[in-house]
Amino acid sequence: MKTLTLNVKGMTCGHCKSAVNGALAELEGIDNVEVNLETGKVDVSFDETKVDETKMKEAIEEQGYDVA
Repeated sequence: MKTLTLNVKGMTCGHCKSAVNGALAELEGIDNVEVNLETGKVDVSFDETKVDETKMKEAIEEQGYDVA
């Protein structure tokens, strides 16, 4: 498993947290997601043979948030 921290802009509430968490959790290879609204950071543990950073960014951006 590999761990990555993404900086997500635009998250302001519990719904935002749920949307980002849900979008990532749906991807194959995601093991764990921790969203921190205060810092805008999303820690993701994943299997790099099944999913990559680009797919994770696309899933978050589809929810309407920007990934720095």
